[in-house]
Order: sequence, then structure tokens, then C-alpha cells
Amino acid sequence: MLDRAIERVAKGHTDALEDIYTETSSAVYSYILSIVRNTEDAEDILQDTYVKVYLNATQYQSQGKPMAWILTIARNLSLMKLRAGKRVADLADYEWENIVDESAKFMTEDRMVLNAALSGISEEESQIVILHAVAGLKHREIADMLDMPLATVLSKYNRALKKMRSIIEGNKR
Repeated sequence: MLDRAIERVAKGHTDALEDIYTETSSAVYSYILSIVRNTEDAEDILQDTYVKVYLNATQYQSQGKPMAWILTIARNLSLMKLRAGKRVADLADYEWENIVDESAKFMTEDRMVLNAALSGISEEESQIVILHAVAGLKHREIADMLDMPLATVLSKYNRALKKMRSIIEGNKR
């Protein structure tokens, strides 16, 4: 579906960009946020990502991984923002509300513990955890998006959970 939508955007059908945005924005936003850790920057980068998708749709060559292409754009824009001197900040409690649905089981204390645990793992591990736990993507989808073998994603996810569990248990003492 995404391949066809990108192809339609390349042919000038701007309504297809809305389809792409609707289908991918939640995962793309979560991914960007896991890199820049600042909601305002993440929102700006999200917009810039879809502008670049629109402008570069004619250069897209389908290889069966349209989401990986979109995430590559998002990652490059995120890293450019960080290199431009923007600092990485911990997510404030109110910022978690933007990515965690109110109906979810996350209480204020849970968000604080999760934020502390995420700060104790690598950026790559954090991205995998957020894409799986917050954005709800399957490990196979994450592997495709990040262009990693599935076994690597599973390994990093499990390693990250162990580290986070250790951090959380350390905070309880």
C-alpha cells in the first residue's frame, strides 16, 4: 500500500501523501522522539519528514521497504537536528502524554520509571523498545524499518528489557 501511495505522490497526487501520513505518522513520530527526546523538535522533524517524502517521491525506488525509506529520512533529519546543537533532554512527564494514550495503563509514576529506565539503555535499544512497546509495531516490522536482521532486533529488545528491569529494580531499593 505504501509503495503505491509513494508512486502516486511521485505522479503529483497529493492526496496520497495524506494516506502515507495516516498510515505511518505514529511510528515515525515515536522513532523521531526516541532520537531527539524533545517533543517540539520531534513534531518539527515529523513535518519535515513528510515534506521530504513529497519532494523526493520521484527518486524513491521500490525495494519492498517503503517504511524503511521514510524512517531513513526521519533519522537523517533527526541527526541533523542533533548536530545543529540541539541538546537531548529527558522527556518531561507531560510529554509522555503525547505518545502514551490516556486509556493506556501508564500512570504518572509508571512514566517516570519508564523514562528513567529508557535513559539507561542505548539509543538503538531505546528506539526498538519505543517502536515495539509504544508504537505497537511487531519485531519483524521494526527489523524491516531499521534494516536489521530480525534476530538482532529481538536480541537488542530482550537485552534492553533486562537492562531496564535492572534499573527499575535498583530504583525500588
